[in-house]
Amino acid sequence: MQGTLNFNVGVLGHIDSGKTSLTKALSTVASTASFDKNPQSRERGITLDLGFSSFTVDIPEHLRQHGSYDKLQFTLVDCPGHASLIRTIIGGAQIIDLMMLVVDVTKGIQTQTAECLLLGEITCEKMVVVLNKIDLLPEDKRQSAIEKMSKKFQKTLEATRFHDAPIIPVAAKPGGPEAQGKETEGMVKLIEILKACTYKPQRVETGPFIFAVDHCFSIRGQGTVMTGTVLSGRVVVNDTVEIPSMKMTKKVKAMQMFRQPVEKAIQGDRVGICVTQFDPKLLERGLVSSVGVLPTITAAIISVQKIKYFKGPVATKSKFHITMGHETVMGKVSFFGQKRDGVEDTSGAENNFNLGEEYIYQEELHSGKSVNESKNDNSEVDENKPVRQYALIMLEKPVTCAPHCLVIGSKLDTDIHANVCRLSFHGHLLLPVTDPKYPETLLPNLKVYKIKQKEGLVERIADDYSVIGKSLFKKESNIQLFVGLKVKLSTGEDGVIEGGFGQSGKFKVRIPNGLLQGTKQKLSASSKKKGKAAAEETSQESDGGKEPVKIYLIFKRYIYDPKKEMIQID
Repeated sequence: MQGTLNFNVGVLGHIDSGKTSLTKALSTVASTASFDKNPQSRERGITLDLGFSSFTVDIPEHLRQHGSYDKLQFTLVDCPGHASLIRTIIGGAQIIDLMMLVVDVTKGIQTQTAECLLLGEITCEKMVVVLNKIDLLPEDKRQSAIEKMSKKFQKTLEATRFHDAPIIPVAAKPGGPEAQGKETEGMVKLIEILKACTYKPQRVETGPFIFAVDHCFSIRGQGTVMTGTVLSGRVVVNDTVEIPSMKMTKKVKAMQMFRQPVEKAIQGDRVGICVTQFDPKLLERGLVSSVGVLPTITAAIISVQKIKYFKGPVATKSKFHITMGHETVMGKVSFFGQKRDGVEDTSGAENNFNLGEEYIYQEELHSGKSVNESKNDNSEVDENKPVRQYALIMLEKPVTCAPHCLVIGSKLDTDIHANVCRLSFHGHLLLPVTDPKYPETLLPNLKVYKIKQKEGLVERIADDYSVIGKSLFKKESNIQLFVGLKVKLSTGEDGVIEGGFGQSGKFKVRIPNGLLQGTKQKLSASSKKKGKAAAEETSQESDGGKEPVKIYLIFKRYIYDPKKEMIQID
């Protein structure tokens, strides 16, 4: 395989759009995982798991400058379109270099078509749209129907990063799955378009070896073979690798790339790795790595953005299906953000998380563009929103995942027949949490705060430099916790809580600079009222008559602080 550049193309689309037929039409060599090993899928004619196959062409001229390659191998990742298995699509979308969105030209954009387009925006830089099944269009109206659908797609793509994506009409399997001997249409042009869209993917041999396994089987007398894609680093024959989910290490005995033996595989390569024997049923899919590099996490802090097509709020304390790498589990989310004040926003900072910073609690995830996106297209930034948003995800089951892996939150239990987007938010893993006791060990160090505002009333003047307040605390409140906190009167004076006054929740406030003359007159007039007159005065004030003098106490409290301490806000 020396001199061959591997390029991974994800084939996504709605159920019955003809993805598998298209892949078969393009492919010349099928890998072991290719074309639905699941018998249920063969019976129903739909893809239930990731299928892989490939075809090889001469290296295009624009790629010759990138090294000694003379061949370009397209590895086709056929992702399922079955509505209940979107988690498998997400698993496939993370290992592709280019997305091929397959559309049934007779039906146009459907629910899963839109979801696949969203996944493409999150994971890919380039896309090709394939309008399949053009043979089903009446011949006399075929060209006009293709042009109409192409214009419709161009309009849909205008607001995405794929606004200049090529749109190619084809017939991958004329006459349907059972038809024999009919020539395909548009395949030659599609291959030329794919070649033109290729680029030299960034392949880095350094760093830890991480391998996404999509299929596992035994060969008698040889060992167990894991097929998949190298996500990072490299592996050579005789290396020792770890299977974190099984807590075991294995020695690499041999490797193949599409039936050709190789000694080494690097990031982006599609490879079969034979290791010493173990039960393949224990690892149908998952991650394999260099020893000790993949943590098994129980919680995570991620960067996060709301997906704009998801309807309704994405609320703190809600549960979502969390997909990280090749695993999907339930998780409860809590959102928080970094305030704009004094924060220099850079794209590099979005990949890091500082546990020592302060963050503001959010009831829900805000929609809209990030600061960097707004800078890029010169659109306005909402100053009231955080400069960055994060989520703490509490996982119901441990997950093994790669550093900085893609994270997608979704509502996969939504009615599959409803025409709604189930993808809710996406981001990247910033801080993996491996300690199952993290609520006691880690969370107290996470400085996420809520702003609290309490409001009370001045009952009367004690002297020129102090007042007695009420209605700020409940009778049973421990006022000593609030001693020394600053307050502000509605008349403008600053004060400090000195302590409780009596047993009914009243308190004394010292006014260091003294009460203003107007405040004293207002309070003195009120305090001279006695009995029924005072009650009437109070009633008038509460009914919108004379405004009482109010006392405002504003402070913040860290939501994970076990002591529930209050921090003054100046």
